[in-house]
Amino acid sequence: MYTKSLYHADDKELLYLLGQGSKQAFDILYDKYWKKVYNAAYKRLNDTVYAQDIAQDVFVQLWTRASKAPIDNLPAYLAVAARNGVFKHMEKQSRFADLPDAPVHIEGIDKADERLLFSEFHKAFYQLIETLPTQQRIIFKMRFEDDLTSAEIAEALQISPKTVRNQIGKALTTIKSSLLVIQLMVYFYQQR
Repeated sequence: MYTKSLYHADDKELLYLLGQGSKQAFDILYDKYWKKVYNAAYKRLNDTVYAQDIAQDVFVQLWTRASKAPIDNLPAYLAVAARNGVFKHMEKQSRFADLPDAPVHIEGIDKADERLLFSEFHKAFYQLIETLPTQQRIIFKMRFEDDLTSAEIAEALQISPKTVRNQIGKALTTIKSSLLVIQLMVYFYQQR
């Protein structure tokens, strides 16, 4: 009965209830606006999967933000959040787009071997990230793939910012030491 009466509530009422933790209010807002947010992302990206991911992220942000700061104009907020999600995605794509074609020249190795080494290094790097302990891996990816700050990660995972910084530090130490081994292997390969 409560949910039926919420279907007639306006956005301000639903946002207020969402701020109080109402899942029903969230579901109604999600049903009402998901398609609009998805379309805003799809229009810019022309990619169904990424547009769906961005729409999901926008609603996760809405859920986490609702209790913190009032939203005066929900459609405008969602449109801006979708646009920002698209820009963030495009920035991330452009940041990684040049990696496969940008191997560092290693003296004494031809171009084909450089590309192969770079490809293997790239693959080893991502495999190394996957070997991190679960919490370190999640935090590392949130920080360096999703570009979240320590405070944002702490809030999302309900842990302290100090724990986030410690986990990032441990992950970076592990990765640096492993990359040192790879660097030494390349050095010895050059000496052959």
